[in-house]
Amino acid sequence: MATRRRTSTSENNKNTKLTLLPDPVSGFRRILMLIMLVAAVALPCLALYNAVYPLRLFHSSPQNSLAAANPSLDTEEVKLERVLKAASMKDKTVIITTLNEAWAAPNSIFDLFLESFKIGENTKGLLKHLVVIALDQKAYKRCLEVHPHCYALTVEGVDFSVEAYFMSKPYLKMMWSRIDILRVVLELGYNFLFTDADIMWFRDPFKRFYEDTDFQIATDNYALNDSYNLNNMPNGGFTYVKSNSRSIEFYKFWFTSRIKYKNKHDQSVLMLIKHDPFLTKIGLKIRFLNTMYFGGFCETSKDFNQVSTMHANCCFGLDTKIHDINIMLDDWRNYASSSPSLKSSWNSTWRVPQNCSIKNFDRDYKPKRLVQVEKKD
Repeated sequence: MATRRRTSTSENNKNTKLTLLPDPVSGFRRILMLIMLVAAVALPCLALYNAVYPLRLFHSSPQNSLAAANPSLDTEEVKLERVLKAASMKDKTVIITTLNEAWAAPNSIFDLFLESFKIGENTKGLLKHLVVIALDQKAYKRCLEVHPHCYALTVEGVDFSVEAYFMSKPYLKMMWSRIDILRVVLELGYNFLFTDADIMWFRDPFKRFYEDTDFQIATDNYALNDSYNLNNMPNGGFTYVKSNSRSIEFYKFWFTSRIKYKNKHDQSVLMLIKHDPFLTKIGLKIRFLNTMYFGGFCETSKDFNQVSTMHANCCFGLDTKIHDINIMLDDWRNYASSSPSLKSSWNSTWRVPQNCSIKNFDRDYKPKRLVQVEKKD
């Protein structure tokens, strides 16, 4: 209902002017309808955004860093950037690994990983550039006990503290969380060398990387003898990536591609997208690393005098990995303690894999605890 208001134009003017004032009830209805309309549009968009970028607190760019704008803001981004800055080389390069409770426990994978740096050739000094991204509080606590550069990453609704068995739901979540946090590192302007903690470091790998390449990645098998050939089998456990617009766009594309290729881990999706025209469009330069320098249990390095790293890949199960990694470290100690003349003619081969032998793989095996958890889900 409209209300009347009488307005006099002048003392001598008897004519009146009517002004319709808005009905307060109708106005409230219009506002309510507008709010409902905005919510109907915004909430689905927010849900999609959360699905695509679960680590949404970290969206930034190196040109507009929250840390630079306001150092007092103790956001997750600021915490991460603080750790990266402390560990960074002069050219803003960091070494990164991820860790959960199972791998962080004493005498487990993390201790063996650190040991390899200490017994390798000129690798101990690289530890000051290593950033450990802990996936649970116990891993974070253990990291702080033995290493200066630790960052605690929390992914809502996922328990990373126990061993994430291959292709289980926690495993997939962990792998994709890793890809997303690496995208954040690139956006903050840092180059990174990502290494799984089950990769043993025996020599400085930076001397073996290619110049003028955006994305370099290890391979399970380097049968093609061609670092440019996209048919190589990539292994996402060891990647050297330079921060630029091409690499950032690539990591966004890689991460969002998990929606198209459901229930696949990052490495499988990379196999599917490495030929995608989008990579050519953005001009990404990719090269694959030779197993002579970057070997593993899938394909061991054939030359102790050339090897930089060895990966305990093609291996399922924590105890199995620990057993074979210890043998691998003993093989290296035996080589490293030999005389220069003996090293130059070294023809011994690795005694691994043993328990990790590909002949013993059982891709369908799952621990009883994992089966029980999946039944509850």
